[in-house]
Amino acid sequence: MIERAIKPVIRDLLTRFPAVGLLGPRQVGKTTLALSIASELKDSSTYLDLELPSDRAKLSDPELYLGQHEESLVILDEIHRLPGIFKTLRSLIDKRRRKGNRVGQFLLLGSASIDLLQQSAESLAGRITYQELRPFSETEVADVRPEQGDQLWVRGGFPDSFLAGDDKESFEWRSAFIQTYLERDVPALGPRIPAETLRRYWQMLAHNQAQMMNAAQLASGLGVSGHTVARYLDIMVDLLLVRRLPPWSSNAKKRLVRTPKVFVRDSGLVHALLGIREREELLGHPVVGASWEGMVIENVLGALPAGAETSFYRTSAGAEIDLIIDFGAKDRWAIEVKRSIGNPAPSKGFYIGCEDIGAARQIVLYPGTERYKLDQKTEVMSLDVLLHKELHRTK
Repeated sequence: MIERAIKPVIRDLLTRFPAVGLLGPRQVGKTTLALSIASELKDSSTYLDLELPSDRAKLSDPELYLGQHEESLVILDEIHRLPGIFKTLRSLIDKRRRKGNRVGQFLLLGSASIDLLQQSAESLAGRITYQELRPFSETEVADVRPEQGDQLWVRGGFPDSFLAGDDKESFEWRSAFIQTYLERDVPALGPRIPAETLRRYWQMLAHNQAQMMNAAQLASGLGVSGHTVARYLDIMVDLLLVRRLPPWSSNAKKRLVRTPKVFVRDSGLVHALLGIREREELLGHPVVGASWEGMVIENVLGALPAGAETSFYRTSAGAEIDLIIDFGAKDRWAIEVKRSIGNPAPSKGFYIGCEDIGAARQIVLYPGTERYKLDQKTEVMSLDVLLHKELHRTK
């Protein structure tokens, strides 16, 4: 089994905060991770799945029940199912603080940022910290399954999809995952949207992977308003299934694109939405380059240290940078993603963009293994090298 890289981070946070919120889409492994941490505590932990009526019933008087477990780490799974509990958690945390128990009291699991952040931000301010659990990353699988090649890209990083017995089983799992989200999970979180409409919208985003958001085009294709399309996007972003990458906005002298880029965050879901079942189909599909770019960028963003800011750069004149990482005012990286081994050289627009933003480093990511310089400022390297060697130094 692949050990999740975030596990020691969660253990550490529980030694420093009364409550830790672990966020991530369904089936990403939150429960498995939480139970693994609980097993290390043996009898000093309690787990409740708030999707089960029997476990919700135990919290009919949450102060009474949780008060009986004040010496344990209490894990509350699918916390958004019981939004009224946050005020009780605040009271219990403060009560335990007065007794000298200040840390490691609650581990809260949520399948969306939507409710958990909004409901707890005020109630648990100063008492909680958040971490996102993402699908498997390149850094997590590279050392364990180096022979798998493009499997992470083709199948995506959801554990049951990546670890499936074959591509057919993986594709069937992702198809069922999408259907479950559309028919059960989205409605359960509040929004009342026809499942077929949301499926078409999700598929449109997959077709336009790594492209700038064209709300008018999407609205026309769905027969809805631009405002409705924006609301759909907010929902998918809040569910941690879609990412908005903002445009660079610090150069007032240039005519910059102001529209965000949009990615379906897991490449395996991109392929399932488009009916792409295995690697050979993917290599012949028009989305192949954008799919690889999205996978690479998602892996990079997941490896960044806290405080790093990200964006992309594009001007009306054609200058373009796929990803900008700001570590600080004088440490700005420009990254170009190229799915070409033979000729990964970036376009002239990349170099213009690098000059515009004052890039300290210029990096081209490609699927090869050799690392070399294109010129004095621009270096070509693999995603593995960037994640394991270059970004590791920034933390």
